[in-house]
Amino acid sequence: MEVLRVQSIASRTVDTIPSKFIRPESERPDVGRIGRAPQLPVIDLSNPDQESLVQDMAKAAQEWGIFQIINHGIPQQVVEELQRVGKEFFELPQVEKERIARNSASPSLEGYGTQLQKDLQGKLSWVDFLFHNIWPPSRINFDKWPKKPASYTASNEEYAKHLQNVVDKLLGTLSLGLGIEEEVLKKSLGGDEFVYLLKINYYPPCPRPDLTLGVVAHTDMSALTVLVPNDVPGLQVCKDDQWFIADYIPNALVVHIGDQIEILSNGKYKSVLHRTTVNKEKARMSWPVFCSPPDECMIGPLPHLTDETNNPPKYKTKSFKDYAYCKLNKLPQ
Repeated sequence: MEVLRVQSIASRTVDTIPSKFIRPESERPDVGRIGRAPQLPVIDLSNPDQESLVQDMAKAAQEWGIFQIINHGIPQQVVEELQRVGKEFFELPQVEKERIARNSASPSLEGYGTQLQKDLQGKLSWVDFLFHNIWPPSRINFDKWPKKPASYTASNEEYAKHLQNVVDKLLGTLSLGLGIEEEVLKKSLGGDEFVYLLKINYYPPCPRPDLTLGVVAHTDMSALTVLVPNDVPGLQVCKDDQWFIADYIPNALVVHIGDQIEILSNGKYKSVLHRTTVNKEKARMSWPVFCSPPDECMIGPLPHLTDETNNPPKYKTKSFKDYAYCKLNKLPQ
């Protein structure tokens, strides 16, 4: 059965959108107070003052659960090449993209696709996507990587190589911000088996961006998410029950604290609630990498950070696989 992709719907739509994409009034992006944030925290990873770097990142993780990083060490041309090949993939004829379509019957997220299941309100999101693992090598399935453009594989492998250094720096700094040794968070998340899942989001132009969302409000089940945006605004972040528009900073990466680090930190670090809006004139794209523990890794509040009397564990300890199953199926945690 042919699946109608959002990109195809957008190409046929002039002044309205199908009802299955129209969000309830309470969820629409123009409802409630939308502010331009005091700019999301910006962290300079090249800061030679280690104490200042640790304090700034810990504060951002506690108060916002999200921040942008500059001087992160990934060459600009590597990021631009990642964006170029991703954009070219979504510009291919539909038949080419469907060659790596994900199998909806498979538990794997990998492959090209569209949100096929409606949410609890019976609504869909205005987005097509591509998922595939980029690290570690044992998790990579090249059958789900595009064959076109020809440089896609090399560009993604180069980005993954640089990204590992950034993620190690982030985890080490966040560990120090919790008052624990630098390697604790990484070890607790599976060490060298930490899984990097790339998602390319493609949000086509939408004639009624006031009625729909690209991605509904959620927190990431990952430990960390490191995201490359394009220059079309769309990311919104919830802080103190108010939605804020995240400003675009050229050459910066956006870092989300995910559920697993909130759990490990016993709630000291915040898993950020966020959503994505769409644009009437331009396609928005983003390249998040969800950095998560392997399925069998047991995640719970770190003993170093809990005290049965003054700071008891706020979360249950369970495998990441069990956690993901509960969240995806909206079961009690």
